[in-house]
Amino acid sequence: MRKKTIIGQTVLNSVFVLLCIAAVAPFVLLVSVSFSNEKDLVFNGYKFWPEHFDISAYKYIFSNPAAIFNAYKVTGIFSILSMFLGVFLMALIAYPLGIGKMRGKSFVSMYLYITMMFSGGLVPSYILITQYLHLDDTIWVYIIPSLISPWYVFMIRTFFQGLPYEIYESSVIDGASEYRIFFQMVIPLSKPVLATVALMTFLSKWNDWNTSLLYINKSELFSLQYLLQKLMREIKLLQDMQGSNVSSLINPRDIPTESVRMAMAVIVAGPALFIFPFFQKYFVKGLTVGSVKG
Repeated sequence: MRKKTIIGQTVLNSVFVLLCIAAVAPFVLLVSVSFSNEKDLVFNGYKFWPEHFDISAYKYIFSNPAAIFNAYKVTGIFSILSMFLGVFLMALIAYPLGIGKMRGKSFVSMYLYITMMFSGGLVPSYILITQYLHLDDTIWVYIIPSLISPWYVFMIRTFFQGLPYEIYESSVIDGASEYRIFFQMVIPLSKPVLATVALMTFLSKWNDWNTSLLYINKSELFSLQYLLQKLMREIKLLQDMQGSNVSSLINPRDIPTESVRMAMAVIVAGPALFIFPFFQKYFVKGLTVGSVKG
C-alpha cells in the first residue's frame, strides 16, 4: 500500500511539474525572442536562448522614453484607482444583497443580472460618455464607466452569503451599525474574494486599449497598451512604404519587427507579474467561491 502511494504521488508530482513547465515555457520564449537579433529570427526561427544577444527592440521602443513612461504613469493611475474604487463600490452593493434583510433584493439582483446579459451597445455608450458625461479626453473615462461589474458583484455576494449569519445577528444585538459590521466584520473575513476581484479588475484595466482608441485624442493620456499598438502600426506602415522615396532614409528591413512585438509583451506583462504574488494566497480560494454549497 505504501509503495502504491509513493508511485501515485510521484506520478501526480510529475504531471504538475510538466504543467508548470508548459506554463512557464511560453514566457521564457517570449523573453528570449525579445532579446534576439531580428536576422536570427528570420532565418532560424524562435529559440529559448538567443543566438546573438540584442537589445535593439528595447532601444526602438524606448527611442521616445518620455511617451512610454507617461503611458506607464497614466495606465498605473487609472488601473489602481479603478481597482480600489471598484472593489469598494461592488462590495457595498453586494453586502445588502448577501447579508441582511433588505427589501427588494430580488429586484436589484434581477436588475444587475439583466445589465450583465444585455447592454445598450457601443453607439449609445459613446454618446452618453462624450455628449452628456463629457468624459472624453480625461483620465476619468478609464475609471467611471467601468467601476461596477455585475459578475463581480454576484461573486462577492455569494461569498458574503457563505459567511456565518450568526456574526451578523450577534453584531446587531450588540448595537453595531451596518457600516461597522461591514467594515470591521465582513471586510476582514472577505479578503480572498476581494483580493481576487481586485486582481481581475487591475488586469482588465491594465490591458485596456480600446478606451484610448474611442475616447482619447490627447497623446499624454494614451494607455500603455494603446501606445504600443500605435507603435506597431507605425512599424507596419514603414514596412509597407518599402522602396518609396518617403522611406529612403531608413530600410524597413532593419526594423526589429518580431523582437519588438515580443519586447512589447514583456514590457506590458512586467507589472502584472510583479503584483500577482501579493494576491496569490487569496487567489485560489477566491476563485472557488460558490463551488461548494453547505
